[in-house]
Amino acid sequence: MVITDPVLLKGRDPVAVCRAAVQGGATMLQVRWKDGAPAEVLELTRALVAALPVPILVNDRADIALAAGAAGAHLGWEDIPLESLRPHVPAGFLLGLSVGSQEEADRALGLAADYWSIGPCFATPTKGDAGPPLGPEGFAGLAARAPEGLPVIGIGGITARNAAQISGAGAGGVAVIGAVLSAPEPETAARALGFAQRPSGQGAPQSAGYAFPPPPYPLQGPQRGEAARPLP
Repeated sequence: MVITDPVLLKGRDPVAVCRAAVQGGATMLQVRWKDGAPAEVLELTRALVAALPVPILVNDRADIALAAGAAGAHLGWEDIPLESLRPHVPAGFLLGLSVGSQEEADRALGLAADYWSIGPCFATPTKGDAGPPLGPEGFAGLAARAPEGLPVIGIGGITARNAAQISGAGAGGVAVIGAVLSAPEPETAARALGFAQRPSGQGAPQSAGYAFPPPPYPLQGPQRGEAARPLP
């Protein structure tokens, strides 16, 4: 998963950068624009949904994700509670959850999340309030708490140099920001992350993707004409 960040894009076209990441093997994108006006976030999300063949999620804002026809939303613990939101979104709409501690893992066990994003795995400059790094062992401990079959991905400070440590600790994939967005060639950077997660001695997969394995949900969430219940 590649997560957008306007600061790291430094004026580059976000759709072009994300397209390059997908060409390099990224299998999912998340729109994260904390300071963006809702209309701007909606415009960017719609543009990515229209341009790219992979699922698009929106950080925090399920309402924007629904309006844009995106595949889902990623939630933190300060957002609308997942259990309150789930009854108001269409079937197949993804709701991911951040998990960064044993306490949060305990809380997450009672929720119907579609995946856990566990981190920060390593020190990260892109999220100042991320908390202390878990490291591979800490990640493994939290990943082991997830319900059987639930995808878990690692996030926070992940690069092509350390991605294999998190994959080896039980991650179905990784989420990155700077490792791709700060690279002069996002496609090459995305491909390097895909290679980094392959077991030693194995060649590249046909798609060097590094989100969790292809799941049985719609690639672009609810259809544009499908009605959604009002959010709480």
